[in-house]
Parts: sequence; structure tokens; C-alpha cells
Amino acid sequence: MPLIPLDIPPGVYANGTDYEASGRWREASLVRWRDGSLRPIGGWRQRVASAFDSTPRAMISWEDNSGDRWVAAGAFDKLYVMSASNVVSDITPPTLVAGRLNAEIETGYGGSFFGTSYYGVSRPDDGNYSEATTWALDNWGEYLVGCSVDDGTLWEWQLDPAIPAQAIANAPTDNLSLLVTEERFLFALGAGGEPRKVQWCDRENNTLWAPDATNEAGDIELQTSGQIMAGVKTRGQALILTDIDAHSANYIGPPFVFGFEQVGTSCGLIARRAFAATDNGVFWMGPNGFFLYDGTTVQEIPCEVHDYVFSDLNPSQISKTWAMTLGQQGEVWWFYPSSASNEIDRYVALDFKEGHWMTGELSRTCGADRGVFKYPFMVDTGGNLIEHEVGLNYDGASIYAETGPVSIGQGDQIMSVTRLIPDEKAQEDVSVTFKTRFHPNDTERSYGPYTMANPTSVRFSGRQIRMRVEGERLAKWQAGIMRIEATSRGGR
Repeated sequence: MPLIPLDIPPGVYANGTDYEASGRWREASLVRWRDGSLRPIGGWRQRVASAFDSTPRAMISWEDNSGDRWVAAGAFDKLYVMSASNVVSDITPPTLVAGRLNAEIETGYGGSFFGTSYYGVSRPDDGNYSEATTWALDNWGEYLVGCSVDDGTLWEWQLDPAIPAQAIANAPTDNLSLLVTEERFLFALGAGGEPRKVQWCDRENNTLWAPDATNEAGDIELQTSGQIMAGVKTRGQALILTDIDAHSANYIGPPFVFGFEQVGTSCGLIARRAFAATDNGVFWMGPNGFFLYDGTTVQEIPCEVHDYVFSDLNPSQISKTWAMTLGQQGEVWWFYPSSASNEIDRYVALDFKEGHWMTGELSRTCGADRGVFKYPFMVDTGGNLIEHEVGLNYDGASIYAETGPVSIGQGDQIMSVTRLIPDEKAQEDVSVTFKTRFHPNDTERSYGPYTMANPTSVRFSGRQIRMRVEGERLAKWQAGIMRIEATSRGGR
């Protein structure tokens, strides 16, 4: 009997119809591919239970000049720091203006004009929109600087857990975000309540903001019809993302100090934390696609899970979307709320080294890649601080990948499958379920799950199959190219 290899390319393909995903992985969760083999992502473990009593939406980790390591997290009404010994301190400024845990759309009484709809008919979703509160966090040397989008003040914390963060003297107020450049300028983005204005302090002096012939402070209004969303350092320059386009900022020295250039159009940022910087450039999620700035130009990234992601977003809570890099794995992950949830419940990830996509279910509100700490940190909706990519705990979640239709016969042939030849790193760590059809819209029949033996006896027939590979939660498994033994039964 001939052996038919089930050679499925790495990555998830979830665009178009089910049959358009023929011969590809169609669904997956908590798995990745390396050198063609399927395996689970690293597990996680709780580092600090209930570390934060408000849900954080931004996180940063760093090491100070004394070698002490810190993690900072910003919530809608709080700012926290945690030491390497897991001591969490509330450093919220007493005058911080609290924002919102959830995005709000004012469609109730007073949220629109009198007489604009019919009595007894629900109003259209066109009221005033207020996004969920996020923070921009960065480091000014060894100190923490931050800005909450709803407060607008530029805050600085100077490493004493007993002293809250303090407003930076003379800095503009009513800002949308901030950024510290490689040249040690602090950018206030959306400065002074002007959504397109970039204002920066003197070099190495974040309390001097008034431009003068003797300093390098300055400001500019970007030529854009959008509003500034965020800024990020990349490859010797800064990238400023608005909700419709992208601008680079390059240090050129006095008298102009910085040169600004629009580097991309129709590539706006979908949410203030939906970007991540890597050695390859800056990746971000837009309202209808994913983008990369490689240091010169912006390009849209071909996305094989576009339909899966953008057809099932919760538009009212999209401002909670955020991204982080898993540098050791060569991946960028975006976390977002699906249409069925008001809180983050899904992720989509790009392996930018091997060029494929991953999807899954995981609820995390913010995080920071490994660096000064051994493992990446993330926070769940309960405020627990969790170490990732460690161990084999997944809190009972399913770890799986399932293909689209795979044709196993030629033309009108029906194939009878009798044996499966597994390709595993360790036997019996993986189970496989087969789902068969005789026609694309025919009733699907399920067989299994089969626990792997070498070979594994199976018995099913069909013109096309779907295969679901599910891993043992307490095993570090790998699955390669499996093969089936089949004979033709002719047409039907």
C-alpha cells in the first residue's frame, strides 16, 4: 500500500472559505512551528498572585544604575512598580486623573442630538467614543517616565518606592503619549492638547522645554490629518504613528534639531499599544492589516489570517489591543478582544524569522519581553503577574492545530486509510483525530482521537480529510510529517 505524506506547511492559513485552506493548517492555539515541526509554545507560571488591583494596560522592565531590576505597569487609575524580589509598590501620583477600564461609546440619553432617530428603535453606534485608558512608559536613563492618555501629564519616578511619580517640571500638559529618543530627548506627543504636535525638551534636560538659541528644545506640528497615537525608537531614529499614517524623526542637530518625514500613508495604528519594535524594524496592527517599518519605508505585511482576525474583532473595545515581542522566538504577538468578548481573549502572532502566522486563545492585558528578567512577563485580567515560556503548565487549555481539507485521492477516488505512521520526538505525546468528507459540503465524520503507536491502526474512508493534532499538556512534544497508508476504493 502506498504511503501518503501529510506534509502541511508551517503556519496558520485562515482566509477565505474552508476549502481555500486546502493542505494548510486552518486553526491552532498555543502552538508554534520551528524548522517545519509543530510544537507547543512554552508554558507559564504565576510569579505574583494579584500583583495589581487594577488591570494594567502597559508594562516595561529595566535595570537601574545600581543593578536593581524593576517592572512598571500602568492601569486606568494606577501606576505600579515591582522589584526583582516581587515587592509591588503603588507609585500613583496623587493628582493623576483616572481614566476608563473599558472603552465607552455615549449612545444613551444625551449622547446625540434630539430628534435624530425614531422612538422605539435602537440608536446607531455613532456617539462620542472614549478609548480604554493606556499608558506610554519609557526610561529616562535609569528613571521611569510615563504618560496616561487620559491624564496627559508627563510623570517621572526616581526609584524610591515610598515616593510617588512626580510631574516633570515645565513639561507640556494634556499630552497623548511620550517617547525618549536615543539622543536623550523626551518627546511629548500630542503636546499641549494639540493632537498633531510633537514637542521635545533640551538634550539631556527634561525640565527645559522653552526653545532658545542656547538649547535644542523645540516643537513641530506634523503634516497629517490624523492624531498621534504612539512613538517608538528604531534603528537610530524615532517612528511616530498616527491613526492614519507614519512619520520618521531623525536627529539633524541645530538649528532644526529634528527632521520629520512622512514614511507611510494609509497605515495607521489601530490602538496605542498595538506596536512592537524588533531588530527587523517596527511591526504594528492597523484597522485592516499589519505593517512593518524597516527603517526606510512602510510596507503592508501579507497576512494569511487576515479574515480570521479582522472579521471577528470587538470594535468598541479595540483600544485594548496591544503587542509585544518574544525576541528569543523571533515572534511578535498581538492580543485583542474578539467580537464575543469585552476583554482580550485572543492573540495573533507573526514568526518574522520564518514568515508564518499563528493564532490562538489567551487572555493577557499587557506584558514585557525577557531582558533584565529571565522570562517574559504578562498580566491576566485578575492582575496576576505571570512568567511565560517556562515549564509545561497551560491552565487546562487545549494545545492543538487543525488542518483545512487535505485531498488524499486522485480525481474521483475514495481512499481507505488503514494505518498512520507518526513522526514524533517522543511516542504517545500527541493524539490525532481525523475528520472525513466525500464532498466539500458533505457531512463530516470524525475518527479518533488516536494515541500514537508506530504504526497506529486506523480505519476510515474519504476523498478529503482534516487532521487535528492535539498535544499532551505535560510533555514537550514535537510532531513532524505524518504519513498514512491508504488504498483506492474507486469513485462514488
